[in-house]
Amino acid sequence: MNASVTEKTAATRPAIRRVSALRPFHWLREGWRDFLRHPGPSMIYGVIVTLGGWGALSLALPHAEFFSTAVAGFVMVTPLIAAGVYELSRQCETGDCTGFLDSVKALRRNAASIADYGLALLLIGLLWERVVAVMFALSYGGDMGSVTDFASNVLFSGDYVGVVTAWLLSGALMASVVFAATAVGMPMVIDRDCDVVTAMLTSVRAVLTNLPAMTVWAGLIVGLSLLAMSTLLVGLVVVMPLLGHAAWCAYRDVVE
Repeated sequence: MNASVTEKTAATRPAIRRVSALRPFHWLREGWRDFLRHPGPSMIYGVIVTLGGWGALSLALPHAEFFSTAVAGFVMVTPLIAAGVYELSRQCETGDCTGFLDSVKALRRNAASIADYGLALLLIGLLWERVVAVMFALSYGGDMGSVTDFASNVLFSGDYVGVVTAWLLSGALMASVVFAATAVGMPMVIDRDCDVVTAMLTSVRAVLTNLPAMTVWAGLIVGLSLLAMSTLLVGLVVVMPLLGHAAWCAYRDVVE
């Protein structure tokens, strides 16, 4: 009985490999190679994310009160869309590089786990959005106006240093939680028949075991994402699938 339980635990908790701090650059190189194997389907996912980003901006720019909601939604939805990119990489490993629609259809076999992941990310995003809403409601009672007005009156006015600092720190905390939960967890549910809790815990273990490498990886994600956003999000058409393919390589490298 004890042996059976031990075997089951070992099966559901895969071993984590240790990698060097510079390994993320290898993931990017391999991710670029995967991207070039099927650039068309990969960029369709990038276009979807870009259009979603434009939609979020169009909602948030005139109404600053929606800005945190738009940011949270964008951060939470992007890992789910990246599931299709992971599927492209998985299929390419088997020598069966297919198109965009085939990759979407293939996701149905893991639809339950992907939906559970989406629900978990949604709850994290809603929690952060509510915390931010309460912080600004307690410290700034006026009409927020547009994002431009809010930036000049609150963010850069110097009168609300405390709440702005708390907002930035809470945002960084939310992003860190999402990163830790999805770094290799989302690729894992695409690759294996596992539940979302196992995938998330494995992802957190992988991040903590390889903290230097994962810190570099998170920095590369932030840097490339900011670079893409500086092009009015157009750069996400390439950057998003590139990071998705690289994340699949990270999963293969770190999780046995």
